Amino acid sequence: MALFIVNHSFYKKMRIAIVGASGAVGQEFLKVLDERNFPVGELVLFGSARSAGTVCVFRDKQYRIKELKHNDDFKDIDIAFVSAGGSVSAEFASDITKHGAIMIDNSSAFRMDKDVPLVVPEVNGADARIRPKGIIANPNCSTIQMVVAMNVIEKISHIKRAHVATYQAASGAGAAAMDELVNQFKQIAYNTDITVEKFVCQLAYNLIPQIDVFTDNGYTKEELKMYNETRKIMHSDIVVSATCIRVPVLRSHSEAIWLETERPVSPDEAREAFARAEGVVLQDDPTKKEYPMPLFVAGKDPVYVGRIREDIANPNGLTLWVVADQIKKGAALNAVQIAEYLIKEKAI
Repeated sequence: MALFIVNHSFYKKMRIAIVGASGAVGQEFLKVLDERNFPVGELVLFGSARSAGTVCVFRDKQYRIKELKHNDDFKDIDIAFVSAGGSVSAEFASDITKHGAIMIDNSSAFRMDKDVPLVVPEVNGADARIRPKGIIANPNCSTIQMVVAMNVIEKISHIKRAHVATYQAASGAGAAAMDELVNQFKQIAYNTDITVEKFVCQLAYNLIPQIDVFTDNGYTKEELKMYNETRKIMHSDIVVSATCIRVPVLRSHSEAIWLETERPVSPDEAREAFARAEGVVLQDDPTKKEYPMPLFVAGKDPVYVGRIREDIANPNGLTLWVVADQIKKGAALNAVQIAEYLIKEKAI
């Protein structure tokens, strides 16, 4: 069941800005806004000096990307979707918000700021109503799909800890990284030199057990995000231990998750809850080879859950397989759903 506002025609038209409009997530914002019939009255696109002047099409109308500058360009904007990297978000946040625009930020710049809500609408949508800095943070892509699934179990029995191994697609590193993966396969097929620029080494026919940089405790920043962000989103004392792996898949992240709950939760009880859950599709019939796979989840809105079973190593354990499109639910869609929540709740 996906998260939808039934009829946008009842809501006033919004003045929307997209920062980072030429990137993979920026382009996905345009697709998602159109697919969901979001009430866009005015649209302004921003990018770097390099992308300024590029033309994008939205609802059969052409829009030219403006260069992002320190000025009053956001004076008449209601909502700004920002996906241009943490340094850009930090530098331009005051320009974006000073006249009242709500900044929904896709970077890591503000996620752990105590005055910035970190929101996944299916889990903690109400947090978006209190935003002292005018900023709402979009969580890390791997965290988003995990907490959507875990929140379903949390409602049955409190989750004490989670172990997760992620299998993250090239899309998590941007459009150029996706192009690099495709080109690597071509280069291998034609026996030419392999280009490696966006990853620490060749990704084609390989797995890389590193996403982001390592920290002093041996975990990468990506892995620590899943620990810290989950606790903030779920308002929980849960502890999360993650290993994040880059895999040669174009779109959609996959996660193997082991949960420990306060009381045992049976697979049947979990399946019933997932079947009713908002934003989730249950796909769990291994006898028919039915389980989520990134190839078939790419481009889809929901979080897909399958391979639900008891953890034979833990009497209070439950094991899940979770797949979602990183560019959609893991980025653009979640941000648009935050905006939809604010409109529906008259919190803007």
